Amino acid sequence: MTDFTRRDFGQALLAGGMLSHLPEQNAAPQPAASASAGSLIDVPGIRVGHFTDPRRPTGCTAILFDPDAAAGVDYATSAPGETGVVLLQPSSPVEQIHALFLTGGGLFGLPSFGGVIRYLEEHKIGFDWGTPDLRIPIVVGAVIDDLAVGDPRIRPDAEAAYKACAAASTGSVAEGSVGVGAGATVGKMHRSRGFGGMKGGLGTASLKVGDVVVSALAVVNAAGDILDWRSGRIVAGARRPSGGFADSVEVMKQVVTTRGADLSLDDPALRSTTLVLVATNVTLAKTALTKVANMANCGASRAIRPYHTTGDGDQLFAVSTRKLEKPDLPLTTIGSLAADVAAEAIVRGVRMATSAPDWPAIRDL
Repeated sequence: MTDFTRRDFGQALLAGGMLSHLPEQNAAPQPAASASAGSLIDVPGIRVGHFTDPRRPTGCTAILFDPDAAAGVDYATSAPGETGVVLLQPSSPVEQIHALFLTGGGLFGLPSFGGVIRYLEEHKIGFDWGTPDLRIPIVVGAVIDDLAVGDPRIRPDAEAAYKACAAASTGSVAEGSVGVGAGATVGKMHRSRGFGGMKGGLGTASLKVGDVVVSALAVVNAAGDILDWRSGRIVAGARRPSGGFADSVEVMKQVVTTRGADLSLDDPALRSTTLVLVATNVTLAKTALTKVANMANCGASRAIRPYHTTGDGDQLFAVSTRKLEKPDLPLTTIGSLAADVAAEAIVRGVRMATSAPDWPAIRDL
């Protein structure tokens, strides 16, 4: 790839179909992505399974790697709910993980990741511990808070996590109000002012550029509004009682300039979290993936406004299944593609969602 010129790169993007995803200069805003936008499992070596609880909108999602994946993370936010994420920091000697587990139920949902450990152990997946017939699976887990939707005493447990693992496959990943996205909501920071929120959900997307694949899965449970990242138009978020979007940031401006106004926001810690996983088949180590996660998080900020609030527990994971050696491919290129697919997956998460009581979805408005 040493002689890969800028012109060659542009032609490769065109041949791989990437440019069809990008707006032309001075072009009109692009329509919403179609159902053929791609999926996380377009990166070889990944299986995804959901468990959705029929008793209320909640659930969990297991992402399994065959046999494992290098991983990094960007979680420089205020209130993340997680387990094992510290292992993904470059200072940790752990280079690979076997699964990523995402669940609803807030902090009550964290213990359910034990079901993933049990599933992997039964299937002899994990690091050889030097003891006969013993393998140690490395699982990273993260939660969203969906306790405001339905009965909060119902939340995923270890059995739910086990079922999500058992359902994992390389088939099409269901999107919308399924798995960990079942109880996700958005546009919540002005509800005390009478501005209702909307339903969030789970979305996926991918890009194929030649033999390079970059994909994403997003769980959209944001305090802020969701924007079409190409046009900047709000597609889901805080709604005015009379109809239409309130625009959460514009409401803040109005409040700040109104004498005697209540300046508080409905943004308590741990209540709102967007979880994103970006993946690639290109062989990368943990430190490089940390940079990819940093860049991909910029893509998430294009689709969520405001993002990384003081109450958010946003986390963005980056993994490599190490199926393709591309030592001369600049890391900036992979990070740039990852930012686009992260933004696309976020928008799809709300577009594919279905309504819950008091939380309308885009498709129902």
